[in-house]
Amino acid sequence: MKISGEIIIIEDDQDDRDFLKEIFESLNYPNKIVFFEDPTKVVDYLSDETVNPFLIISDINMPKLNGYELRNEILNNSDINKKCVPYIFLSTSQNPENVIKAYEFPIQGYFKKQENFSEYKEMINKIMQCWFTSLSPVFR
Repeated sequence: MKISGEIIIIEDDQDDRDFLKEIFESLNYPNKIVFFEDPTKVVDYLSDETVNPFLIISDINMPKLNGYELRNEILNNSDINKKCVPYIFLSTSQNPENVIKAYEFPIQGYFKKQENFSEYKEMINKIMQCWFTSLSPVFR
């Protein structure tokens, strides 16, 4: 994990991407935000040795490849795993079955998307602060 690295957001819904973009802009973190609408393109991007993200935030319900399938592909890629990037699910669902299924993978959090801007902003800020203070075995 590289503190100054990119924040990767995998989200197929344009409105959700716009909302998150606005939130991150208002938080004014120096990290570059990289959005992926198509989850099938994420593994190739993360496999690039020059890409050292700070955090991955992923939706679950997406076409082509859902968040669980994407997480599994990432876990099965040793080059990406060596980067020790925290992986967070961000979903509209609070269904306990979805939460349980998510934590069957090694993930670092499951959060519900908020409808209220200030609540959503506060949640994202807390997530970011947690990972800014966390230590990682990768110090690049």
